[in-house]
Amino acid sequence: MATAVNRLVEIGGGQVSVAEGRMLAEVDCPIGGLLSDRPFEGVAAAVDAMEEAAAGLGVDLPHPFMAMYLLALSVLPELRITDRGLVDVDRFQLVPLEA
Repeated sequence: MATAVNRLVEIGGGQVSVAEGRMLAEVDCPIGGLLSDRPFEGVAAAVDAMEEAAAGLGVDLPHPFMAMYLLALSVLPELRITDRGLVDVDRFQLVPLEA
């Protein structure tokens, strides 16, 4: 995890895939941690490499990193996870969590 976090800090946000302390792939997204300033061909190739790395680690979900991005994108309807907690986007309210 430290390798992943440190690399994300270095590239200004985005996505990284790390196994046993070794970088497998990355997509740099320095604009808010969500957007890249590179040409789309380079970003698409990096996303493909990320998905291949994830598949090599046993992930069988289609586009797993896009699913994580959308989970936290708090402008989409329904429930979203944010740095402030679980948000009901339709009501603009935090959702209390109980264990």
